[in-house]
Amino acid sequence: MIKVSIVGASGYTGGDLLRILLFHPQVEIRQVTSERQAGKLVSSVHPNLRKICRHKFVSAAEIEPCDVLFLGLPHGQMMNRLSEFEKIADTLIDLSADFRLNDNSAYEAWYGKPHSCPQKLDDFVYGIPELHRAAMKGAKRISGAGCNATATILALHPLYQAGVVESAVVEVKAGSSQGGNAVSEGSHHPERSGAVRSYKPTAHRHLGEIQQELGADNIHFSATSIEMVRGILATCHVFLKQNLEEKDVWKLYRGAYGDEPFIRIVKERSGIHRYPEPKILAGSNYCDIGFERDPHSNRLVVISALDNLMKGAAGQAVQAFNIAQGFDETTGLEFPGLHP
Repeated sequence: MIKVSIVGASGYTGGDLLRILLFHPQVEIRQVTSERQAGKLVSSVHPNLRKICRHKFVSAAEIEPCDVLFLGLPHGQMMNRLSEFEKIADTLIDLSADFRLNDNSAYEAWYGKPHSCPQKLDDFVYGIPELHRAAMKGAKRISGAGCNATATILALHPLYQAGVVESAVVEVKAGSSQGGNAVSEGSHHPERSGAVRSYKPTAHRHLGEIQQELGADNIHFSATSIEMVRGILATCHVFLKQNLEEKDVWKLYRGAYGDEPFIRIVKERSGIHRYPEPKILAGSNYCDIGFERDPHSNRLVVISALDNLMKGAAGQAVQAFNIAQGFDETTGLEFPGLHP
């Protein structure tokens, strides 16, 4: 059994991570930390885990050595405490943004300050298994990818890999859980309910990851908050260099993702679920991708959907953990989502 602890587990992502790992047949949960909730039962913060998890939160100062440490700290903390965590566990899987970018100048450009330990950036494997599976095998340092970045990268990767993109414009619609469980003016019910709020029309930090992973700067990205708790829907307007027929697009996506366990190509001829839909992915680790060719222009519309707390965070981190440890990567992640 792999002895696992979670640092910073009182948030929504930490709760999902714990929920998955409690049922993982190869994992023993050792400790779960939260500075705000130390001493409280985990189930008092994550009530869905009543009678399932009997752990209490401890402070990070109390954490003991283990095999694998998952880290769900606020952005900016992991980089300053890396040496501390390296003494606790041989393998670190970080879900913050601290080690997603592999270049210090890119980090400074997108986050507005220099990285505190840039010499360690290259130690971390970027956490999208579909792109970096080989590097993840046996890896000791993995950085989880951003949720918006994951939805966008998976949607566009086959096209950029084929070199057929002139430019792309991406609009992401995101649920409220993306903002975490801290109370804010924007999360206040009268302000949030019924809202369709553009919160980052330009310069979203996840664009740094998207450009890095797709190897391109011809991508334009905007993000909108909508009245949904879990989920991301990315609508990607891709302007093509050449005239691709729909059968050619099918070939590209099947070639890239035909054997991927957590990517489903969705393109039905009828019904209300002809295209990807975040609602039916809640709680699952799937990313659904669909597309439609505009017959009147060089535009291809690619749509992707996922649960931001799962394939966009906790689920993808466990998928990466499975690969790093040599387990079947679907272990603990078989839940298909709910309908209706």
